[in-house]
Amino acid sequence: MTSMTAGVTPAGEGIEGIRWSILGQTYVPKQLSDSSLSWHATLPPGTFVPPHIHPTQDEFIYMLQGRLSLELNGVASTAEPGDTIRLPRGIPHGLFNRGDADVKCLFWVAPARRLYDLFWALHNLGPNADPADVVAVSARHEVDFLPPPDAE
Repeated sequence: MTSMTAGVTPAGEGIEGIRWSILGQTYVPKQLSDSSLSWHATLPPGTFVPPHIHPTQDEFIYMLQGRLSLELNGVASTAEPGDTIRLPRGIPHGLFNRGDADVKCLFWVAPARRLYDLFWALHNLGPNADPADVVAVSARHEVDFLPPPDAE
């Protein structure tokens, strides 16, 4: 069982100095316990997280900077600084930075489940990971990517 530790995670730093590079984005974990995981994310222009489902977690995003385009259960939307995005478990969602500036936001999921381990696995695949490897690794960690629209 992972219990949350008391203390302050300084701005710009992750727990235990961790910084992941995932799908061209930077994730910095801020808190980990069995009940939740939070991380600061920087999504450069043109990066995205393809549509996927978390069958065992609710996910939330608090927007700090930039404009994030999203698809939530097939419906297009946008979020800007100060907005909170709610992504219930089992609902397909994709995130896209279609602007010309970085998007910065705070993500969290509840419960943490296997997402922390997934981020390590994706980070370890490297910057030129084969999309099929990303999909397979994610599925083993309780995140299911949807097929691209042309594959249906």
